[in-house]
Amino acid sequence: MHILNVDSYKTSHYLQYPPGTEYVSSYIEARGGAESTLFFGLQMYIEKYLEHPITRKEIDEAEEIILAHGLPFNRAGWEHILKAHRGYLPLRIQAVAEGTHVPIGNVLVQVQNTDPMVPWLTSYVETALLRAVWYPTTVATRSWDCRRIIKNFLEITADNTEVAFKLHDFGARGVSSKESAGIGGLAHLLAFQGTDTMEAIVYGRKYYDTKMAGFSIPAAEHSTITAWGREFEASAYENMIDQFSKPGAVYAVVSDSYDLETACRDLWGTKLKDKVISSGGTLVVRPDSGDPITSIRQTFRALFAKFGRRINSKGYYMLPDCVRIIQGDGVSPEAINDILGSLMISGVSAENIAFGMGGELLQKVNRDTYQFAMKASAISVDGEWRDVYKEAPGKKSKRGRLDLVEGMKTVRAGSGAPSLLRTVYEDGVLMNRQSLSTIRLKANS
Repeated sequence: MHILNVDSYKTSHYLQYPPGTEYVSSYIEARGGAESTLFFGLQMYIEKYLEHPITRKEIDEAEEIILAHGLPFNRAGWEHILKAHRGYLPLRIQAVAEGTHVPIGNVLVQVQNTDPMVPWLTSYVETALLRAVWYPTTVATRSWDCRRIIKNFLEITADNTEVAFKLHDFGARGVSSKESAGIGGLAHLLAFQGTDTMEAIVYGRKYYDTKMAGFSIPAAEHSTITAWGREFEASAYENMIDQFSKPGAVYAVVSDSYDLETACRDLWGTKLKDKVISSGGTLVVRPDSGDPITSIRQTFRALFAKFGRRINSKGYYMLPDCVRIIQGDGVSPEAINDILGSLMISGVSAENIAFGMGGELLQKVNRDTYQFAMKASAISVDGEWRDVYKEAPGKKSKRGRLDLVEGMKTVRAGSGAPSLLRTVYEDGVLMNRQSLSTIRLKANS
């Protein structure tokens, strides 16, 4: 429900604007924490919420709740929206195309009411609209930063520099809600194509016209290995080979249930070595505890000793194609950089390893990660536009109706320069719909 999708204090703001106020124009920007952000996710919010009109039943329910909550209720305003606009919010939302890398400090979204009878509506939607922008854009940006880090090490140390499956989303169980999993999980898939967040696949199909946004592989967890008992650990591993390994197949097996060194050296590297090789698939060994750099080095030492190694064209060590490593514990952008840096110093190619990231990817973010804010910047009173701005130390806001133009510069609207802002919603209609494939292409351009 639009009416209750709001911070409580917003319900009193319709009584606070100057007499004669007709229009309010506000904008969203990221103000720090990175050089740029990768804009994504607004289309999901528009389709899920803004394309659905309010009803009289919702107005009645909101009135009951808001009055009991101790606040005034704008019954006349919501009734006007219901009668004059069939319940659709009379707003115009402009935004940069999703998949655009926008330097920090520039307008990403601009919103204004289209009906002079409801100027309060622009800021009323701040709670929902800002949340719809900051979360997916933050996850997309964070994931893209990981892509840059991994890509850099691949360019230096690897013959195969394909990055699509080098960071896998392990975050579904660590987010606050199913909706967060879908939104954040799909945001990750702008930069990569590996995920275990099923809700991201559903959201990609529903909101971005892609039948399959990401992919996964069969993988073991500790319960499926320890269920066999310690004395049958080798049997548990052999079952993984029997069930999932065939030419071209990839399967992952967590290997630290009891002792990582023993698993890599004596089980994978000795008892099961011939079967791993002859099955034709690729075993991905997952060390899952301890200091990541230490456990990864331990794993590489054991696997190199038992499976052998070669030197690629760039002079770095490679495991044979039948075995790789994935690190899924303690992974963050900083940890990825440290791990790959340590491997490079040791002469090991980044091509040998992939990563899984959970809470660090989808949950350990907030609105302040990139300092997102939505601010009113212009107001029309009795037909005259005025600048609206905040000038507190360290929190200055922009003035006037805005535009984002070629060169990624924010200027006042009407400059005459080609605009990068497009109308994506107006009076109940989603406009300029984008597919995930189009957004991915733009992000890579």
